[in-house]
Amino acid sequence: MPRFFINSKDIFDDNINIKGDDYNHIKKVLRLKCGEIVTLSDGVGNEYEAKIEEFGDGFVHSKIIKSYKNSTEPPIKITLYQGLPKADKMDFIIQKSVELGITRIVPVLTERTIVKLANEKDASKKCERWNRISQEAAKQSNRGIIPEIEIPITFKEAVKQAKDYALSLIPYEKEANNSLKQILRSVSDIKEASVFVGPEGGFTEQEIEEAVSFGINSITLGPRILRTETAGIAVLSILMYELGDVG
Repeated sequence: MPRFFINSKDIFDDNINIKGDDYNHIKKVLRLKCGEIVTLSDGVGNEYEAKIEEFGDGFVHSKIIKSYKNSTEPPIKITLYQGLPKADKMDFIIQKSVELGITRIVPVLTERTIVKLANEKDASKKCERWNRISQEAAKQSNRGIIPEIEIPITFKEAVKQAKDYALSLIPYEKEANNSLKQILRSVSDIKEASVFVGPEGGFTEQEIEEAVSFGINSITLGPRILRTETAGIAVLSILMYELGDVG
């Protein structure tokens, strides 16, 4: 059954109007007809099965058949603080993280970040694009929410945010004592967590020290060095298996 995200403002009584790009997709790509059923999500966990009633000027009018709560969201909310990588790696990271169940992604500007943002307009433009990727991935993977991709912040701002999480992790290739396995054995009933991943070149020793000073756990992921586009996906997969609903 075709699935779309809608704005809660477009829900009235037992009716929902589908607008924007989805209007064109329904009419011109999928070529759906009146009487066909679609699944609609308001992006905050509410789902609707609705029947297409008519095609208006720039919108599809549908009538709600039934409503229910989305059941695909994981029991743990995870934020990924991702060191801003080069080229289109961020696109891949967003797509796969959303599929795995991430709640929020915050791009981070670190000492070794190569990508330069010209100004706020440039940052906003990138952020809009990243959020479109998040929405498409959320739609494809049956998510009940659209994970937000925020405006890039500095590393110092990121660690200050992360100190409030019950569990915060920062993989570091020089860490010799704390493993992710050990950390997870020592925690239980975690509802929120954060994960830091460095850009190409990783974090500096000073950044790791600063993170640890804010209570963030420096961990090793094993003897092999993972790329920036691999590390976050690996940690997220493990967290979703141990603390979430994967497996």
